[in-house]
Amino acid sequence: MQGAFDSGSGTAVVVVPGVQGRWEWMRPALDALSRRCRTISYSLGTASTLDDLSDEIDRVLDERGIESAVLCGVSFGGIVALRHAARRPSRTSALVLVSAPSPRWRPNDRQAKYLANPWLSTPAFVASSPLRMWPEIVSAIPSPWERTRFTVTHGLRIVTHPIVPATMAARIQLMHGQDLCADCNKVSVPTLVVTGDESLDRVVPAGDTREYARLISGARHVTMDRTGHIGLVTQPDRFAEVVTDFANANDH
Repeated sequence: MQGAFDSGSGTAVVVVPGVQGRWEWMRPALDALSRRCRTISYSLGTASTLDDLSDEIDRVLDERGIESAVLCGVSFGGIVALRHAARRPSRTSALVLVSAPSPRWRPNDRQAKYLANPWLSTPAFVASSPLRMWPEIVSAIPSPWERTRFTVTHGLRIVTHPIVPATMAARIQLMHGQDLCADCNKVSVPTLVVTGDESLDRVVPAGDTREYARLISGARHVTMDRTGHIGLVTQPDRFAEVVTDFANANDH
């Protein structure tokens, strides 16, 4: 795939991006992971079903001659990784779900309005994002200088790799009518569920993500304290340590 990220050596970890679909937004985490393992990521394409997004992972592996890999799904990417692990156990050596929405997720009134009118709703969503994220950034990055540097560089990543609101809404709607709990029951590979602090994730409640630890047989849960939804980029080295320790222990 053009524009994909592929760096490092050792255990292969495929990182599936969130609903915005851009691997570039996760660059600090990917760089940190690539110092510990072979790290692969890509931008999500357009899709008519969740299975289409799962098939993208097959193409990523096929293009690199990789039979199986550890899948690390971030936020909405966790739903894609879950579906792939349920459909393709032979190509999934282990599964990591990071701040993924509940398998029982349904849009609330505000979210339903966004899905109905994504282009009209996006300005307000973007304007409110700093208020949602700032408490987490302050907690995760104590140094005012480092905090400012992170805010500027992450903002530049977002501006230079922009979202497409209609495509984001279409991806979210792919979850409608899907029995994700049944997918959880089909997962047979070692699974790690990663969340931030309950009080700091203002995007996906940590308790919703922890449901996967209960629904997937043998899954375990790790909390990255002092982080929320974007802990993989506010504390990338710590995130990389959590993921690669698990990946290396379960790669086969």
